[in-house]
Amino acid sequence: MEKILDVYQDDYDERHPLICMDEAAKQITADVEPALPLSPGQPRREDHHYQRQGVRALFLFFDPLRGWRRVSTREHRTRTDWAEEIKYLLEIDYPHAEYVTLVCDNLNTHDIASLYHAFDAETAHRLCRRLRIQHTPRNGSWLNMAEMELSVLTRQCIARRFDTPEQMTQHITAWQQNRNEKSCGANWRFTTTDARIKLKALYPLNDI
Repeated sequence: MEKILDVYQDDYDERHPLICMDEAAKQITADVEPALPLSPGQPRREDHHYQRQGVRALFLFFDPLRGWRRVSTREHRTRTDWAEEIKYLLEIDYPHAEYVTLVCDNLNTHDIASLYHAFDAETAHRLCRRLRIQHTPRNGSWLNMAEMELSVLTRQCIARRFDTPEQMTQHITAWQQNRNEKSCGANWRFTTTDARIKLKALYPLNDI
């Protein structure tokens, strides 16, 4: 836990950006009967019947200090999918960074081995040299700021029905663009010192 909190206290450095990532699955459902639209004093009203339109995997990358995020939608959440997203992050999103510190949870796909699974050894090694993974504690995914941004995405954008996966992707793209234009970042205030006070039950007792 303290390793994550120490990383969050570092100053912004464009050569060594901090990126938090999280992923989720979203089941897409569409209306069977047209919903009743918004009206004064009434929310949008949906019939309880719906049609399943499949499931999409969401990969969210969040730079809390710069106020930037990217959300990708994929059919799967495999090692290869994660590796391809990391390659895009390093070569397209942050091509000039010396290295990227990536905060993510302990899924077995979130590992250097996934890069070697997806790419040839030379490519995987090149990516590994520019990636520093910092896993959250097994029961401490709340320490990942990308989890908070994913919650914002859910509440503001995708907690509704969509006719097709493509329609959901369009809404996510618009949400992402709006948040990036406003540079909506995160001001993390929970420090290592706070943890030792508020979570002291997690620390071993050093009775003499």
